[in-house]
Amino acid sequence: MQNGFSAYAAAAKSAQSTVSPRELEANLLIKAATRLQTVADDWQNRANELDEVLTYNRRLWTLLVSSVIAEDNPLPVGIKTNILALANFIFNHTFMIAADPQPQRLGVLVTINRDIAAGLRGR
Repeated sequence: MQNGFSAYAAAAKSAQSTVSPRELEANLLIKAATRLQTVADDWQNRANELDEVLTYNRRLWTLLVSSVIAEDNPLPVGIKTNILALANFIFNHTFMIAADPQPQRLGVLVTINRDIAAGLRGR
């Protein structure tokens, strides 16, 4: 689905002059967490949105990984390694949810996204 990339690109373009890249990433992680939480909270009526929100989250994390592994990324190797390990967990957990959908399984993705967003914001 191009929607995830289009949304990311649109948000990045509109925010370039007003928001730092870290804040943009935090905002997108919160958006993904909110979408995942909404599906989990109203599973009866929104389970049909699961694939879309999982795809959005996975694509967002793919973009974050691309940023982390870029040669010009100044993060220390240890932090890069930790982010890559976390992304690997997220990808595996996402595939597990897709294979056996259960609303309570979304909670870990929500928590991770919120915690990383808070870290990006320095909280």
